[in-house]
Amino acid sequence: MNDALAPSPRRYALSFTTGALLAREAAMLAPVYLEERDWERVRNRAVEGNLLQARTRSTGVRLVRETVARLSALTGDEVELLVDTTASERSYLLWVAACRRYELIGEFAEEVLRERYLTLALTLGYEDFDSLVRAKALWHEELATIKESTLQKLRSNVFKMLQEAGLLSDAGYIIPAVLSERVVATLSARRPNDMRFFPTKQTERAGAAR
Repeated sequence: MNDALAPSPRRYALSFTTGALLAREAAMLAPVYLEERDWERVRNRAVEGNLLQARTRSTGVRLVRETVARLSALTGDEVELLVDTTASERSYLLWVAACRRYELIGEFAEEVLRERYLTLALTLGYEDFDSLVRAKALWHEELATIKESTLQKLRSNVFKMLQEAGLLSDAGYIIPAVLSERVVATLSARRPNDMRFFPTKQTERAGAAR
């Protein structure tokens, strides 16, 4: 096959420099979605009413835009679960939202975080993220030409997300995810199974791992 005719890989979205897991923001906007059932109206209400209580309008707009982008990666049922859930379950769902919204984060979760856990490599460091970026840069020009300052922001934010989700300790040790049955059932309904984003041996049903 002529390489010139081969389709180019889809460009990575690399805008995950705002906030970290956005748990507070998600908890405030998810109930608004259940009222509106329309993300555009949620965005408008949140910005005009300053629902996230941002100090400036520009900050509010940025936070609302990013929170809505993440939450819209979840299904309606998942947003309902997000509203009626524990803090731990909410954090796991928001980690999944980030992995779905940003393909690079999802690949890091599946190919590095989960793989290291399953092979008993119990720590995760910045060098692991950088190694993945270098490997992906062979096929993604946007990674090959990324500024070092931008890479640092992206890397730092991913690790903050992991820590806020309870998946990584401050010392860099991977914390196994213990997902409730309802979260496992929700994530297992998708194909491929979104349990792949977690350091866990749980499979289709909570408690199935021995």
